[in-house]
Amino acid sequence: MTYLLIIIYIAFISLGLPDALLGSAWPAMHIDISAPLSAAGLISLIVSAGTIISSLMSNRLVVRFKTGKVTMVSVFMTAAALLGISFAGSLWQLCLFAVPLGLGAGSVDAALNNFVSLHYKARHMNWLHCFWGIGATCGPMIMAFFLAQQQGWKMAYRVIFLLQIILTLILLFSLPLWKKAGSQGETHSVEAKVISNREALRIKGIKYALFGFMCYCGYEATTGLWTSSFLVMQKGISVERAALWASLFYAGISLGRVLAGFLSSKLSAQTLIRFGCIIGICGVGFLFLPGEFALPGVALIGFGGAPFYPQMIHETPRRFGKEASGAAMGLQMACAYVGTTAIPPIVGLLSRSFSLSILPIVLLILEIGAFVLSEKISTIKFRTGEL
Repeated sequence: MTYLLIIIYIAFISLGLPDALLGSAWPAMHIDISAPLSAAGLISLIVSAGTIISSLMSNRLVVRFKTGKVTMVSVFMTAAALLGISFAGSLWQLCLFAVPLGLGAGSVDAALNNFVSLHYKARHMNWLHCFWGIGATCGPMIMAFFLAQQQGWKMAYRVIFLLQIILTLILLFSLPLWKKAGSQGETHSVEAKVISNREALRIKGIKYALFGFMCYCGYEATTGLWTSSFLVMQKGISVERAALWASLFYAGISLGRVLAGFLSSKLSAQTLIRFGCIIGICGVGFLFLPGEFALPGVALIGFGGAPFYPQMIHETPRRFGKEASGAAMGLQMACAYVGTTAIPPIVGLLSRSFSLSILPIVLLILEIGAFVLSEKISTIKFRTGEL
């Protein structure tokens, strides 16, 4: 199982690689294809829609084809989409290739999260999402390198395509390991039965989890998108310093998940989530302070929010039952993507009327919402996912 865990870690690096590519490439890309600057939002929306759809389908796919094959095909779809984007010469072509990019990402995300929650301890779930952060960080770095070398954004996409193809081959040759893992423990019986999304929605307490994921992921995405602009426009911080402190938000997430991984053997999942939310609320409080006093809050928001996502995911089989965990995981991932997709644009629209001074208020509402929902679900006495 150790070799398989390493492969899963690598797969999550791969999952993160394309996530920040569009944003880093778009200033050059939209000029090359003669697309308006605002078109990035349309492409992002298509990708997000694909991830939501494939997350909802992931349980049936895993039951029929098993986790290893679903992961391999999903990574291949992502690779094919990246190659297509690297040859795109117009906006409609980018929109076309955005469809398999989103579909591939959603399936692999839900499938691997469920597999790790069933087979590995909580510390591995925390560290797994650290590896996603490594991928999300490396993608823009690869793009920046090729843009600096005057080789263009297309070459960067092709290099990441090659990395994804290498991973596809690794996954292909690792299929016997997935079969071996599937023959151990209770996985065979778990994957032999389909729990529909409609049935999963009737499980006691799952709606608290779904709205909790929506709040937290909206909170995370909104912080990542708007913090730098908030620091510049509301706190008078220079663009360079604001960008640096905004990057510390992601550093805080990574550091927090490494630490949560070590602490997960000593503290319960809910305790880690509780302390994290309190730290996150304190971090948001810093954003109400004037000038540079607000800066430490950015890192604290990331650090405090770090345990929520992996700990909630890892608790899924225990709370909702192993037979229902696949469907529950797909629903949770779909709601997570809804929060990521919908809430940051809403903040942008609100800022037109109220300015970005509303950002700390929105983040506070979302963080408190995630905190209250996680506390609510922790009070429920579960009996293997009763309907």
